[in-house]
Amino acid sequence: MKCMNCGQENKDTAKACKKCGRDLTIPPAWFPDMKWHLKTLGIIYVCLVAAYFGVSFILRRLPKPYHLRKIPVEMTPWLRSGVKHLPDEQLQPPSQNPQVEAPAPAAK
Repeated sequence: MKCMNCGQENKDTAKACKKCGRDLTIPPAWFPDMKWHLKTLGIIYVCLVAAYFGVSFILRRLPKPYHLRKIPVEMTPWLRSGVKHLPDEQLQPPSQNPQVEAPAPAAK
């Protein structure tokens, strides 16, 4: 018989623990039964589901740069069916903004 207080293994006929001296004839105050386990696991499950839907709702409300569910097709050409490469006219470098000047090279 294992002592509920210290975990020491005792004889089955022992009346007191040989390590801590606790009375082994008194049954423990409470044992969790199947009903308690099901209730506890049910509460944990409900909380996790509510947290999942709460976080997904909040993430859907974020501003545009963070809402990445709508990715343009141009960014993922490999996902298009049939076309494996971009046509040459789409392979042009992006146009330079005339309002933004390139920084001058540093003089040495």
